[in-house]
Amino acid sequence: MADKSEQNRQPGEPQLTLEEIIRTRREKIADLRSDGINPYPYRYSQSHDIKQVRDDFDRLANDQATVRLAGRMMLQRRMGRATFADIHDATGRIQIYVKINNVGKEQFTLFNRLDLGDILGVEGILFVTRTGEKTLQVQKFELLAKSLYPLPDKHSGLTDKEMRYRRRYVDLIVNPEVRETFVRRSRIIRSIREFLDDRGFLEVETPILQPLYGGAMARPFKTHHNTLDVDLYLRIADELYLKRLIVGGFEKVWEYCKDFRNEGMDRLHNPEFSQVELYWAYADYNDIMVLFQDMLKKAVFDLYGTYKITYGEHEVDFEPEFRRLSMIDTVREATGIDLMPLDFKAAKAKAKEAGLEEDGLINWGKVVEAMFDRFIEPNLIQPTFIKDYPLEISPLAKIHRDNVRLTERFELYIAGLEMGNAFSELNDPDDQRARFEAQAEAGRAGDKEAHQFDEDYIRALSYGMPPAGGLGFGVDRLIMLLTNSHSIRDVIFFPQMRPEEGG
Repeated sequence: MADKSEQNRQPGEPQLTLEEIIRTRREKIADLRSDGINPYPYRYSQSHDIKQVRDDFDRLANDQATVRLAGRMMLQRRMGRATFADIHDATGRIQIYVKINNVGKEQFTLFNRLDLGDILGVEGILFVTRTGEKTLQVQKFELLAKSLYPLPDKHSGLTDKEMRYRRRYVDLIVNPEVRETFVRRSRIIRSIREFLDDRGFLEVETPILQPLYGGAMARPFKTHHNTLDVDLYLRIADELYLKRLIVGGFEKVWEYCKDFRNEGMDRLHNPEFSQVELYWAYADYNDIMVLFQDMLKKAVFDLYGTYKITYGEHEVDFEPEFRRLSMIDTVREATGIDLMPLDFKAAKAKAKEAGLEEDGLINWGKVVEAMFDRFIEPNLIQPTFIKDYPLEISPLAKIHRDNVRLTERFELYIAGLEMGNAFSELNDPDDQRARFEAQAEAGRAGDKEAHQFDEDYIRALSYGMPPAGGLGFGVDRLIMLLTNSHSIRDVIFFPQMRPEEGG
C-alpha cells in the first residue's frame, strides 16, 4: 500500500497540497481494494456508544467485557510497536490503543496507514492507562469509511465563519460545541411540542405552496406550477390557513413549519426559517401572553435547570412575570413625544424632528412603529410584552376594545430581540375586508410588504370564526437567544449563502 500520507510526513519535509493529499488517499483506496478490503462496507454492529462505555466503564473493565465501538479517528500518536488514537462518535470521544502483539503485524501496518478523518469500527476490552486515561485496547478493527479530504489543522482549526456555514459537515466534525448547539435546538423544539400537546393543541400541517401569500408583512418567493399553469408562492406565514381550521371547528391548533420571505439577510434573518404558529378559540391576546410566557419558562428550565440565561453581555431572568407595556406609552416615556393625540401629518413631523428619515413613514401606525424601533426596542433586555399596536400595521388583529386607533396585539422582546407576535384575532368579515382594502391601498402607495386581498379567507370568516387568540414566533431566533448565539446562521444547519465564485 502506498504510504505518502500527510500524517507520515517527517519534520522538514514539504507540506503536501490538498491535491496531493487526495491523490495519496485515492491510492490507498486502490491498494485496499486490491488487497480485497472494501473501504466502504455496508454496516457495523456496535455494542455501545462512547457515552455508554464511559458511563459504565468500571463495570465493563472489571468484567473484561468485549466492547464494539464505531467513530471517526481524530487524533493519532505512534509509539513504535503501539499506536494511541482518539475516536469520536455522536456522544463523545475515547482513546484507543492498538498494539502489534494484539492485532498482528499486517493489521498493525494497515492501522498506521489510516488517516485522520477515517471512520473505524473497533473491538476490544477496556483498561486505564498509567496516566489515568480510559482506553479501549483494540483486538480487531475495521475501516468503515475512507476520508478523502483532510480535516482542518488541529491548531488553526476551522475558524472562518463563512466556510463553517458553507461546509457545516466539517464544522460539526471538528467543533463539538456546534453539535451541542443543535442538540439544544432539538431539545427546545421538543419542550415546545410537549407544552402544547399537554394543553390540548393539535399539531397540523398547512400548505407551503399557496395561491395567495398572507399572514405577515413580507415579500414572497414566487414560482410556477406547469400543469395548472398558475403562479404560486412559498408561504410567508401559516396564519390564514390555521384560522380556516378554527372556522372548521378545531379549537386549538398549532404548526411547526418552514416559512420563506424574499428579503434581506443579516444576523437575525434568513430567507428560509422555522416558525411556530398557534391559534386558540375563545381566548384573547391576554390569554396568549400567559401561554407564551409559560411556554418559554418551561423551555428554559428544561434546557438548563434554571430560569436564568446569559445572552451576550446580559443576564436574562425568565422567572419573574414578564412586563407588559403599551407601545405608545414607551415612546412617550422615552422621547417625551405623545403620538396618540396627533394625526399622521403631525406625527410624521415629530418623527422627523426626532431624527427619523421620511422614507417608510406612510401612515400614523408606521410613524409609531419607527419611533419604537429607534428608541425603545434595543433597550428591552428582560422579557417584556409590548402591546396595543396601531391599527395600520396590524391588519389581522382585533380593534382594541378601549381605543379604536389601536389593536389587541403584542410582541415579546428579550435582550433587544423581537421574539414573537400575537393578536386577539380579527373575526369580523366586513372589518377584515376593509383592512385588506386598506392594505391594497398601502401597496399602491409603495408598501412592498402590504397584505394581499384574500377573498376566500373573507368567505371563511363569513361562516363564523369564534373569538380567538393567535401567536407566531421564530424558532431560530428563540434558539439563538437560549444558546447565546450571535447569528441566526449559527443555529440553522445549512443557512442560505451567496454562491461561491466558480460554482
